[in-house]
Amino acid sequence: MTAPLRLAAAVLASLALSLALNTPSSPATTPLTPDRLEQEAARALETTRAVSVHIHVRDRRHTVEAGAGESALGTGRPVPDGAHFRAASVTKSFVAATVLHLAAERRLSLDDTVEHWLPGLVRGHGNDGRRITVRHLLQHTSGLHDYDSTELTGRTAPDFERHRLDHIDPEHLVAAALRHAPDFPPANPGDPEPRWSYSNTGYHLLGAIIEKATGRPWAEEVQARIVRRLGLRGTRVPGDDPYLPEPYAHTYHRFSGSGGYTDTTVRNMAWAGAAGALVSTSRDLDRFFTALLTGELLPPRELAAMRGTVPSNAEHQRFTPGMRYGLGLMRQPLSCGGSRWGHHGDLEGTFVRTGVTADGSRAVVVTANGRTTDDTHLLTTEKALQGIIDRLLCRP
Repeated sequence: MTAPLRLAAAVLASLALSLALNTPSSPATTPLTPDRLEQEAARALETTRAVSVHIHVRDRRHTVEAGAGESALGTGRPVPDGAHFRAASVTKSFVAATVLHLAAERRLSLDDTVEHWLPGLVRGHGNDGRRITVRHLLQHTSGLHDYDSTELTGRTAPDFERHRLDHIDPEHLVAAALRHAPDFPPANPGDPEPRWSYSNTGYHLLGAIIEKATGRPWAEEVQARIVRRLGLRGTRVPGDDPYLPEPYAHTYHRFSGSGGYTDTTVRNMAWAGAAGALVSTSRDLDRFFTALLTGELLPPRELAAMRGTVPSNAEHQRFTPGMRYGLGLMRQPLSCGGSRWGHHGDLEGTFVRTGVTADGSRAVVVTANGRTTDDTHLLTTEKALQGIIDRLLCRP
């Protein structure tokens, strides 16, 4: 073949490859657009009958956000990108990462007992802090009874309105939980599949252990070791401040016996403490979980410990099939293979769902506002939100 013919062939081959890469049927070049993501949010809104749904997606350096519904009922205003929200139990992943950071510094050990750090606190009614370790608390294998948060704000809309601004110390919740017998004995190191039961009580104890080990409140340690380090400008522990920073979308809850939604946006969350008090944004949660899973926050040994999982119980499997729990970290299989990592957050009026691939290359954060107490509706919503994460993380 002559030089001109070789050049022409090369140009044609290059053109053919370019056309193939840019054809709509080629999965490699169908970038997710705000319009397409908005359609995904709109479908979820219709399925869940929520007030609003917002989705944040990152594929390596390409980030898209979109939402559907209203940021406040009756206003027609869309959900803003970059909105602040109550992260609820996603707080546990921040607290767990802080504990593991302290373990890496040898300030504490995962095998330390609760009694070692909080002598005499966990005693009575069958509870024994000498048998419960830091690892047990992190992994929800301690057997400690979980308090019922509805005892704080009540189960009805009038109860919530009366108590929404009350200050309740987490110590009060721990004391209430310890008046109950444990759900089961703490797991033994040799147990092939230890028993598991979600316990906010354990994370309140972890907050107290962080303070004992460092001499500073858990919130200050989270702020210093994670929030400032990663530049999470939208993340904070609000204390008694009942208001969300602008911008935000309102949260709504349909309490049992109520004919309509109650706006649950303004509330004092000091009671949630190390188990769920954090306020954050989708971008910040993406940044945090990506930094965590890629080894930016923890040394390899501590990250491996955090990712060592056990199966959750039947109740959680019903809502999150295949879920396994590490040390403050959830893992769920993806339909395309592999797993998503992250943590759920649930509160009266809102859902927060996160999913990050093991290598940190893709991340999805979904928030939905408008919640009920009906189990069937909760299950429908759960399937819809987890379906979004699965589709977007598995997208070619």
